Amino acid sequence: MEKIILKRGLFILGAGIFILAVFLPSYTKIQELRDKNRDLEEKGRKLAAENTLLERELKRIETDRIYQEKILRQKLGVVRKDEIPVKIVQEKE
Repeated sequence: MEKIILKRGLFILGAGIFILAVFLPSYTKIQELRDKNRDLEEKGRKLAAENTLLERELKRIETDRIYQEKILRQKLGVVRKDEIPVKIVQEKE
């Protein structure tokens, strides 16, 4: 009787180890892919939000003359006719 119980226990243990050996790598791979998918979805949402902001910025640049002038002055250093540009140089210590 004890031998039968021992054999059944060993069989169940062996079957459990076999099932783990077969399915555990697949399960971990699925979990890794789910995590990667979640990360990519989050990145996609962030990029979509950034894209929306950039589209608004582009539309504003295309239509708002005052904003265009502001950008030209700040980024390109453009000055109006009869303006004198002044460049401030800081002394090095």
